[in-house]
Amino acid sequence: MDSHPSPAPASPPLLQGRFAGRTEFAGLVRQAFDAAAAQGWREIILCDATFEDWPLGERAVAQSLHEWSASGRKLTMLAQDYAEVTRRHARFVTWRRTWSHIVECRGHAAGDLPSVFWSPDWAFERLDLVHSTGVAGSDAGRRVALKERLAEKLLRSSPAFAATTLGL
Repeated sequence: MDSHPSPAPASPPLLQGRFAGRTEFAGLVRQAFDAAAAQGWREIILCDATFEDWPLGERAVAQSLHEWSASGRKLTMLAQDYAEVTRRHARFVTWRRTWSHIVECRGHAAGDLPSVFWSPDWAFERLDLVHSTGVAGSDAGRRVALKERLAEKLLRSSPAFAATTLGL
């Protein structure tokens, strides 16, 4: 009888290369959050004009985010408008309220925001929003360049999407 516990199943490797279509894009977002939780990524940056077609409100994504939410973690979101997040992604909004101390939401008025999931280990960018096509991978050069573009956008952003609304 083996007294050693069996290791947790490893998450499938993340895509390295091109992706196409809304189904593949949504699956990629789910896999990325799953990998973030399993591998303990310290930082995640999400960027999109509205996040309307991201699967943020799905139970599996909320569970992955909950598992990822440990000490020292940080999630930064950058959007033009958070109305669709509030309308379409109730589970995410609830999770964000609970974990507001590790989530920073920023607003950017310019219409030139990329659609990006970035981490220090892996990233993707949708290059064509209409067809949901883009490129993903762990290539260091691509990740550094993407982080620099995001940093520029974040510098020109302001706080947005408060976790709670206080009234008098």
